Amino acid sequence: MRNTIPLSIVLSTAILDVASAQEWRSAYTDTGSSNCITLAVEPGQSAELACPGYKGYPLLIRDGDLRMFVSYGFDARDEMAASQTMPGFNTIGEKLEWLIADHPDLGEQPVATILRYRLDRSEGFIPDTQVLVVTRIEPGNTCHVAYIDAVANQNANVLARQAAADLVPGWDCRTMEVRWIGNLDLHTSR
Repeated sequence: MRNTIPLSIVLSTAILDVASAQEWRSAYTDTGSSNCITLAVEPGQSAELACPGYKGYPLLIRDGDLRMFVSYGFDARDEMAASQTMPGFNTIGEKLEWLIADHPDLGEQPVATILRYRLDRSEGFIPDTQVLVVTRIEPGNTCHVAYIDAVANQNANVLARQAAADLVPGWDCRTMEVRWIGNLDLHTSR
């Protein structure tokens, strides 16, 4: 069962260990492979790349069966995000938005990302679409938190940032299900 929540619900009692969402700021990196190191490749099947993320924060991009998987951190392969993708064939956007917080001892730390997935639905004879994926970043607790249909919502980026602020603090990847936020295209999977 997939959950949807109205955007007006705010998880005001949840507090992120690193910093509150009010202190977050955005930074952007490219997802292109020119700065990445190839870790594994099966020609025509899959590829796995280690890429520098925000200030070198580890980013793992895997392409398998025409689907993209993106995870973060030094143990990115072991994070739930490494096995999460959108339904059907898909690719990822060229820019990755990092939501950054200040940690009193560690300095700037990424707490979440927003990444655009392009879904190819041509085999179903329906239009392609795009979904923004909000991912929580925390060692041992990195996973998708929210999906926003970027075609059905004119303010999709605003909705994604608000979803991150509302949901990332206190999110438990083991017990919580990804939430769809905002309007949905008639053909978007839930």
